[in-house]
Amino acid sequence: MNNTMAVLDMAGHLIRRLHQQSTSLFAQRTQAAGFDLTPVQFAALDAIQSHPGSDQSRVAEMIGYDRATIGGVIDRLLKKGWINRVTSEKDRRSRELSLTAEGSRILQALTPLVKALQHDILLPLNESEQSFFMHLTRRVVWEEKPAQTP
Repeated sequence: MNNTMAVLDMAGHLIRRLHQQSTSLFAQRTQAAGFDLTPVQFAALDAIQSHPGSDQSRVAEMIGYDRATIGGVIDRLLKKGWINRVTSEKDRRSRELSLTAEGSRILQALTPLVKALQHDILLPLNESEQSFFMHLTRRVVWEEKPAQTP
């Protein structure tokens, strides 16, 4: 009888485990540096800095996050005083996001730390393997997938 668990050979399971490890390392490093935020909050700050004036739906799209739950992320960043949300002059129904001075300072302080931990997430891999892993992961995440038939 084979005692190997089938999930250990399933991409979805391995991706979930890698996500857990990545999120845990992010939390350890950012908390040790005195910051209280999640990887999604960091991604949102980065997107807002890169595209000031975007609304929260656009931020969700840029970071690949669910539009229905991005509101909670934005609300937490507002409460921390790291972003501003103002009514758009172009479309009164839309709310434009931008970083506050404090948000810019936080993002500037965090970026080197977050960049450094990216290497550590893939520590068992050498530099060439890490580069290849990133290449393959980008393909899986960003390339258009064929429509699924029911």
